[in-house]
Amino acid sequence: MSNARQPTDWKAAAVQRRTRRRYAAERRFRLLGLAAVWLSASFLAFLLASMLWQGASGFRQTRVALPIDLAAAKLMVTPAQLKGRGADLALAGAGLEGIVDRAAVQAYGGAGTDLLSDGAWLVVRDAIKRDPAVLTRRVTIDVPVDSALDVAAKRDGTPQAEAIIARLKARGVLTTGWNLGFLTAADSTDPTRVGIWGAFKGSLLTMLVTIGLAFPIGVLAALYLEEYAPRNRWTDLIEVSINNLAAVPSIIFGLLGLAVFLGTFHLPRSAPLVGGLTLALMTMPVIVIAGRNAIKAVPPSIRDAALAVGASPVQVVFDHVLPLALPGILTGTIIGMARALGETAPLLMIGMRAFIAAPPSRLTDPATVLPVQIFLWSDDVDGGFIEKTSAAIIVLLVFLLAMNGLAIYLRNRFETRW
Repeated sequence: MSNARQPTDWKAAAVQRRTRRRYAAERRFRLLGLAAVWLSASFLAFLLASMLWQGASGFRQTRVALPIDLAAAKLMVTPAQLKGRGADLALAGAGLEGIVDRAAVQAYGGAGTDLLSDGAWLVVRDAIKRDPAVLTRRVTIDVPVDSALDVAAKRDGTPQAEAIIARLKARGVLTTGWNLGFLTAADSTDPTRVGIWGAFKGSLLTMLVTIGLAFPIGVLAALYLEEYAPRNRWTDLIEVSINNLAAVPSIIFGLLGLAVFLGTFHLPRSAPLVGGLTLALMTMPVIVIAGRNAIKAVPPSIRDAALAVGASPVQVVFDHVLPLALPGILTGTIIGMARALGETAPLLMIGMRAFIAAPPSRLTDPATVLPVQIFLWSDDVDGGFIEKTSAAIIVLLVFLLAMNGLAIYLRNRFETRW
């Protein structure tokens, strides 16, 4: 017969109560976690929906049919002048803008010139360049309307603008189509002519300089600190400094870039080269920290096995440790690059907030970037720039998602399990 002491009823009941409380606490924790996920997803969905709702109209443009008789206007331009780079100057010097204004008055009365965008004559110019035969006949060309009328045609506008749009719709002369110029043009003072390509190309060139400097230097620094550096107070000081640099406000790096790259080395102002150098200083600590953590996560048995079969210390690092740590390094790099892509303050300090009417072609050309362009458009009082701001944010988000998608692909491509 066992002498084990049997638990009393009250002890068993107490254990059951504690068990029920523990299970209830676990259910509450799971519900709170699920609620947090749904709340975060709701905020993200609201942000994306609002951006898409406001920015979708920025990719569309309202146009009005403009009958114009270029033969009667007697535009003094020869076919030879319509070839090459001198065509734009030849057509502008021939008074094409005035001819377009007179055609608008003839078609729509005294207020005809107020219907058209300031860049309407540029659309006519491009039509002539595509088909010089239009100079000999009467044609109808769809040209963009004024910014206020464009906003009224796509959403709520002023009562006067809405009345004009209603009359034009009744005549059947209005059309709405995709504004491809928004993706291929640069900045402008007219909301109907602005484009994102100049800022997008500036961001691309700036990011190329940033990753070209920050990635190799950051990875090599992480390898040295983790694999070769002696453990002493100077190494500890360097590690603490790198950790502190990762938390420094970005505008401090802008001041540093202003003082060093512009004030000391006299590099060109507002250039992607200077912007990339400044953002590389800001991104490098993030890459070093992520790289050290990824290298530290490689099992010591990998190093020991490589050394046991005769590999040199350099071969161990570059042939075994670095490939295994590369997915983590790439993840940290993309996090740093995503932060750099959305930065505005350091680039404002080095002058990348200028009005740039032409996309940059070199690293030393004046340029701006997407976040700064969004900032400049959001500060404009013209209602036409509001939808362009939201459309530019959509382009920035797509750019960021593309970078993250590339990072996920590279991480999965190089990931090795052990």
